[in-house]
This record gives sequence, structure tokens and C-alpha cells, in this order.
Amino acid sequence: MEPVHRTSAARMLALLTSGQATPARFRTALMKVPAARRDAWLDLVFGLEELPDDGPQLPRGCTPYLPCPVDALLRVLTHAEVQSGDVFVDLGSGLGRAAALARLLTGAASIGIEVQPELVQASRLLAQRLKVSRFSVVEGDAARLTEFISIGSVFFLYCPFSDQRLERVLDSLAAIAQTRQIRVCCVQLPLPSRPWLTPLALPDEDLAVYRSSPLRW
Repeated sequence: MEPVHRTSAARMLALLTSGQATPARFRTALMKVPAARRDAWLDLVFGLEELPDDGPQLPRGCTPYLPCPVDALLRVLTHAEVQSGDVFVDLGSGLGRAAALARLLTGAASIGIEVQPELVQASRLLAQRLKVSRFSVVEGDAARLTEFISIGSVFFLYCPFSDQRLERVLDSLAAIAQTRQIRVCCVQLPLPSRPWLTPLALPDEDLAVYRSSPLRW
């Protein structure tokens, strides 16, 4: 990475740890980095290096951890119109990278759900290192815990699981959607059709954003 972007990453880390990194300042700094360098820049800011190996706690039917590309998450946050008053929930949050980025870019509260204890611990250390408030990680299986995160307004899935586990998560989200409108955002994971989910028309084939529609129950 070019020295100018390394300097930018170090400056942003200093702003974060001193409590001076507003969402507007963070977004401005990120967008000045060429798209092809943004993932590396973010990892410098977050102090993330090699991906950890998956542990034995990863249930059958779950996808090994891979971070969502920054560009894809930027588009998700834009199309889902995530605002500071939202609660962004990352199902299968890994190292907490996407949840932390959503918090820093939008000001929304962020919650990660992650089944692997080592990744949960790494996420919590990330929050401490960056001094990020309103960002927490719950340890456990998203297929079992999603129904209890009823404060969520935006639910994000980056290929965390499929088949029966995905069906169970959708059932949990359906129950939450009975109380108010939510948004469900997916990257490289088209959801099976549900009468309560309305897909938005998007220009990007790798993304899907849905809004719940209580009147269609």
C-alpha cells in the first residue's frame, strides 16, 4: 500500500482512539482511498492481519469465516439507507469487521452474532482497541439467537449459512417483522421467497436488500 494511505490509516486510528472520528470524517477518509485499496486500508486501521483458522465450534452447515469486502458493505449501507437511529445486526459477524465498519460509517448501533469464541473475543478486543461505543458481540448460534435480537432494524448476512439454518433465521426475522418494518441485507446470498419480504430493485447482482411488509402476512 502507498505511504499516503498508510499515513491516512494511522491518522484515522489516532482519531478513533481519541474519540474524534465522526461518521462523516471516517467516510471521507475511506472514500479518498482507491476502491481496490480500501480493504487493506481498513485492516490497517483495525489492526487486522491474517485471517484466523475456524475452530471446532463452527456448526455443520455454516460457512467458514471470510470478511465481506468493503465495497460490497458500502453498497449495502447505501441501498438499505442505514441511519444513525438504526440497529445493524450482523449474523455471523466473525472478527466484527463489518459490524464495526457499519457503526463507524453510519453512526448506527451495531450488534454481531458469532458462534466461534475466538472470533468473539477478537471482536471485543477490536471494539476496545478502537474505543467504539454502541458496538457489541453476542456469542452463540445465529440460528438460535436471532429471535432474541428484537431491537435490530437492519439484519446483514454475508453467506453465513444455508438450507435449514437459513430457514430458521428467516422464521425468527418474520416474528420480529410482525412488530415493525425491518430490512434484511444479503451479499452473495439470495433468499428464498417469503410473502413478508419485498426485494428492492438494485443495480448490483451480488447484493439483495429486502424490506418487510406486515400488510402481506
